[in-house]
Amino acid sequence: MTPALQGAHILVTRPAAQAENLCHLIEQQGGVALRFPSLEIVAAHPDTELIQRAIASDWLIFTSSNAVDFAIKAFGGKMPDLHKFSVAAVGQATATALREAGWSVDCVPASEFSSEGLLAEPQLQAVTGKTCVIVRGVGGREKLAEGLRNRGAEAGYLEVYTRRQPVVDNSDVRRHLAQQQLDAVTITSVEALQNLLAMLDADSAVLLKSILLVVVSDRIGQVAEQFGFKQIAVSQQPTDAAILETLTTLLNGENSGRSN
Repeated sequence: MTPALQGAHILVTRPAAQAENLCHLIEQQGGVALRFPSLEIVAAHPDTELIQRAIASDWLIFTSSNAVDFAIKAFGGKMPDLHKFSVAAVGQATATALREAGWSVDCVPASEFSSEGLLAEPQLQAVTGKTCVIVRGVGGREKLAEGLRNRGAEAGYLEVYTRRQPVVDNSDVRRHLAQQQLDAVTITSVEALQNLLAMLDADSAVLLKSILLVVVSDRIGQVAEQFGFKQIAVSQQPTDAAILETLTTLLNGENSGRSN
């Protein structure tokens, strides 16, 4: 059986610690994964008062698997006993990370893995008077907190990690672009896309915008359009398997996703 990607070169921009699964899937299908992390994730250090406030809340809401991993570090290497609060996860990957850490998950969106999807769940409809702590990285969208506050909840944050632009050698990426040897790029956040463009010279950035860009949400796709990307496809879910499916479908010549 012919491998689905047939030697296609794919730029993988996930943080270095999270890229290997997608790279492995690409290579299993006969593709060449070019690792170029455009985002670096490092621990933040919330103070003890914020941590205690989170543990005393009615809801702890985790926005990513990174939030789970770095919360464990912030909590001293293990999750506190679950005596009071309920736990929500923004998506299945986050829920899996929580369960692997020994936590039960009370709320996770059925299909739309986003702040909007989480706010649509019945458990987060009746939160008047409840305290909700959103565990996340420094900065980010306010949609979830605003939605909870509009329903009468007290919503705050426990920010356990921060994102920054990595310092990496871009010569291999520039060479692949100049020689037209790059077939697709994967992007999983707006910040990763912004960093990617900033990490390349102007000529390379122009070449990049003509290549198939696979993103994991309509919001990222809209930003990519504003930046001038010509071929944008949105995977059905923000998972490595869904990204791979989008890549194999499009690079085999089938019309999927959207393009300009």
